[in-house]
Amino acid sequence: SYELNKLNQTSHKQNKFNQNKPNQQDKQKMEPEIQQTFSMIKPDAVSKNLIGEILKRLTDAGFTLCAGKLVKVAKEQAEELYVEHKEKEFYQGLVDFALEGPAFLMILKREDAVAKLREVIGATNPANAEPGTIRGDLAKEQELPRNMIHASDSPESAVREIGIFFEENELVN
Repeated sequence: SYELNKLNQTSHKQNKFNQNKPNQQDKQKMEPEIQQTFSMIKPDAVSKNLIGEILKRLTDAGFTLCAGKLVKVAKEQAEELYVEHKEKEFYQGLVDFALEGPAFLMILKREDAVAKLREVIGATNPANAEPGTIRGDLAKEQELPRNMIHASDSPESAVREIGIFFEENELVN
């Protein structure tokens, strides 16, 4: 099973040359945590040839692509992706939409990746998404579940969702 990469937590000895400099543990406390997160460019965006536009927006926002692949999502994968919505009336529509065509799956990384990605893509409902966000600019005329892109909503969801779609050997750090 997939686990998030952790920052190396080693300390180094103080000596006369670095007594006034922060040690490695102090530096790590000051530096924001680099996170990985999962995202899926959904079939509506793929069918409109928007993969390149969306990737550009993501890299412009400081994300690094660690893994990516164009796939036809399997029914079992779609059901597992949206399992937290299983008892909701819109669950089957989410699953069916994920199966409509190819999707581009990604593992992205940067500081505070989960929250930043949710900010960059905009509100779940495109009608409520701010201009300048992916959904606000590219999905404004669409109705749910057609909202161009999925993003993990927590670090725990990111680990779970990455594990649904990626093997460890597909990840490039």
